[in-house]
Amino acid sequence: MRINERRSLWRRVKPYLLVFDAPLAMVIFLLLGTSLVTMYSAGADFPGRVEGQLRNMMIAFLVMWLAAQVPPQTLMRLAVPIYTVGVTLLVAVFMFGVIKKGARRWLHIGFDIQPSEIMKIAMPLMLAWYFHQKAGLVRWHSFLIATVLLAVPVGLIQLQPDLGTSLLVLASGFYVIFLAGLSWKALLGLFVAGAGSLPVAWSLMHDYQRERVLTLIDPNADPLGKGFHIIQSTIAIGSGGISGKGWMKGTQAHLEFIPERTTDFIFSVFSEEFGLMGFLGLLLLYLLLIGRGLMIAANAPTLFTRLLAGAITMIFFTYAFVNMSMVSGILPVVGVPLPFMSYGGTAFVTLGLGAGILMSIQRHRKLVQT
Repeated sequence: MRINERRSLWRRVKPYLLVFDAPLAMVIFLLLGTSLVTMYSAGADFPGRVEGQLRNMMIAFLVMWLAAQVPPQTLMRLAVPIYTVGVTLLVAVFMFGVIKKGARRWLHIGFDIQPSEIMKIAMPLMLAWYFHQKAGLVRWHSFLIATVLLAVPVGLIQLQPDLGTSLLVLASGFYVIFLAGLSWKALLGLFVAGAGSLPVAWSLMHDYQRERVLTLIDPNADPLGKGFHIIQSTIAIGSGGISGKGWMKGTQAHLEFIPERTTDFIFSVFSEEFGLMGFLGLLLLYLLLIGRGLMIAANAPTLFTRLLAGAITMIFFTYAFVNMSMVSGILPVVGVPLPFMSYGGTAFVTLGLGAGILMSIQRHRKLVQT
């Protein structure tokens, strides 16, 4: 009798425990393990940084588990309210937000929150819902309306100013629009229009943003000033060689030449200590993460879930590509963390939420099929 009771209890509990997609979860856990190993070295001079990273991981794990429980139908119903709340909070930040380091990005509600982070998930949710409603009836004006829905939060975030987050939100929305059927002709037209508007964009950029672009073009113009960080980062990456200098033996990191080495520049620390072989292993993990996400998107049962899964997966790609490129001197430094590697509670929650949504889409597809 007790055995039957245990079996019955397991049947009731099993759907709530076994919610993770095994291939996706395995890749994420490998990235988290790599993060802890690298953080132990990079954060040697930052007491409590490893413990903080473990806390961030546990919170992200909880968020991922909760998100994996939520059916895609519920996510679709929540899309408009979440987007509306996110835009409202961005307006509130613009009007009376907290200023830190010259930027108005936070809202104090007993504690400080950064509403722009909400839009990284709210934006693809909203646009996926919009195109799902227009399934079979998508016209050119549908893409125009979607562009307006995207431009509003991106513009508000850029006013803070926060170039990195605005670019990530822009990318998350653009992926949905592209996957919804934006033609290559329209895409080419957007590219030409964007290239033609560069002089206008340059004039609208803040001074610090122009300095980042100029530093990217020629970091040696001010090697001990604005170009110092990117020069030291590229030295660290190159000095790792084939096999790296060894764990805890990175001179650029431990002699404090690398800036923000536990956050934006953690890839420099990793590359110096583990070299090209370590980089190829890390790159393989990100390719597996993106590949599994795209597979989930391809097998999703509805237009909403296909667009949402595809956009979230491409957000992971954007995070990794932009971070690796900026610390390698290929793109300007815009403050984008390396996914599941860099220290940061807010970024971990956002990434955990995105991974949980992917798992929810995969899990409920299987439930529908069975």
